[in-house]
Amino acid sequence: MTAHEIDYEIIGEEMQYVEIELDPQEGVIAEAGSFMMMDDGIKMDTIFGDGSAKDTGVMSKIFGAGKRLLTGESLFMTAFYNQVGGKKKVSFASPYPGKIIPVDLRNYGGKFICQKDAFLCAAKGVSVGIEFSRKLGRGLFGGEGFIMQKLEGDGMAFVHAGGTTCRKELQSGEKLKVDTGCIIGFSKGVHYDIEFVGGIKNTIFGGEGLFFATLTGPGVVYIQSLPFSRLANRVLALAPRAGGKSKGEGSILGGIGNLLDGDNSF
Repeated sequence: MTAHEIDYEIIGEEMQYVEIELDPQEGVIAEAGSFMMMDDGIKMDTIFGDGSAKDTGVMSKIFGAGKRLLTGESLFMTAFYNQVGGKKKVSFASPYPGKIIPVDLRNYGGKFICQKDAFLCAAKGVSVGIEFSRKLGRGLFGGEGFIMQKLEGDGMAFVHAGGTTCRKELQSGEKLKVDTGCIIGFSKGVHYDIEFVGGIKNTIFGGEGLFFATLTGPGVVYIQSLPFSRLANRVLALAPRAGGKSKGEGSILGGIGNLLDGDNSF
């Protein structure tokens, strides 16, 4: 096994964090900004690149960092090592309400593909790269663009998702239609494409977008009930506009409705 073999516990319900137990000399890599807390004796180090053990040369590190830049992530990742005797713990938190999903890459043939901002942390030795879409339509209309994240190796990785999560195991040829933003990730045997919703009424008045994502087995897919983009759009829709007035939950009562229901914003 090339990746470090780590133990973990996922704690919480709606705002979860993962607590990882490191034996001496074991390490874990994490997305910048996901750190929560750690025991004394763990050393934190900043990595330029994707954090995999393969990045031994300067050009390899630059290429790894460039791949992360294409996904919209930071050029740097953070590594945490247990450099003392005995077991030590380090914790990483999900950035918004939802669930943390443990992914044992050994169970997925050493490769798992996920949306660009889903990766949270992984055992040292797991490679965090990119997966290009080879189809123009999928890249333009698939919700995730031309690039998704690719996790490779034989260790544990952790991804996060919004709302409640669903795990589907697709048989060979079995197809699942999903809202393009609701995909968390899928195993390497799953074929990912898009499909036009069809119908004039659906297209103009359906409010669900013009395209479905289609996932065809064999393989495992993970779906989220509340993509962060959907949550952000709802918040922006209710945010105060220029002039300081919000739409308010009082509907036609506006500000009076806010006074009645106790949601006062002075």
